[in-house]
Amino acid sequence: MTQSLRKRGLIVGGSSGMGKATALRLAERGVDLVLAARNAEKLDLAKEEIRRATDVKIETVSVDLYDEAAVDAFVATINDDTQKFDYLVNAAGYFAPTPFFEHTKANYDQYNDLNKSFFFITQAVAQNMRTHGGGSIVSIGSMWAKQAIKATPSSAYSMAKAGLHSLTQTLALELADFNIRVNAISPAIVVTPIFGAFIDKDKIEETLTENFDSFHPIGRVGRVEDIAASIDFLLSDDASWITGTVMDVDGGVMAGRN
Repeated sequence: MTQSLRKRGLIVGGSSGMGKATALRLAERGVDLVLAARNAEKLDLAKEEIRRATDVKIETVSVDLYDEAAVDAFVATINDDTQKFDYLVNAAGYFAPTPFFEHTKANYDQYNDLNKSFFFITQAVAQNMRTHGGGSIVSIGSMWAKQAIKATPSSAYSMAKAGLHSLTQTLALELADFNIRVNAISPAIVVTPIFGAFIDKDKIEETLTENFDSFHPIGRVGRVEDIAASIDFLLSDDASWITGTVMDVDGGVMAGRN
C-alpha cells in the first residue's frame, strides 16, 4: 500500500486493552497510527508490538487525560494543519464499582473528567476531518450505561458512559454534513486491564471467566479482539451507511441474561 493511500487514525487509550487491540487490527490493514495514553512506557511497548507485526507508521503521545493543560496542548497539535486524521477511537477508561453512598467528588471526577477530555479531543479531530473531507469516529461506551447491574454498583461510571452514548448520537447528526460518521460500541464484560482497579492484575481473566462466563448468553466473557473487530468494522467503509448507532457487543446480555 502506498503512503498516499494510507488511512491515519488516532487511538486515545491506545497503550493497552481494547485500544491497543484496535490499534493492532487497524495496523494490520495498513492504517498509520497515533497512540495517545498517559503511561509512556506502555505506549512504547504497544508501539513495538505493533511494529513487529506490521510496517505502518506509529507515533505515540503521552498525555494525561486528567490534566486539562496537557489535554489542551494535545488538542493544539491536532489542530495543526499538517496532520490529517481519518479515524478516531476514544478507548481510554476507568472502572471501579462503588456504591452510590460511597462516591466522593474525587472518584466521580475520575469518570466525568475523561468525558470532558474526550469531548474536546473529538471536537479537534472532527474539525481536522471536516478540513480534510470526512472521517469516522468510534467511542467505547458500556452496557452499564443501558442496564444497571446490582453486583457492580456504578452510578458515576454509568452516567458518564450514558453521556458518551448521547454524544455519539448528537454528533452523528451534527457532523453528517461533513462526511463524518460517529458511532459507539457498548460492551458487556471484557477481559481487559481496566479491572485491575479492583481485581488482582494477575487474576483478571481467571476471576472474570469463573464469575461471568455464564452471565452472557453466548457463554463467555468478551476478549479485546471481539471489541477491536467491531470497532474496525464501524470505522471502515463497510459501515458507510451507519452513523449514530450504539452497537451492543455484549455476548447477548442486552437480549437477555442467563
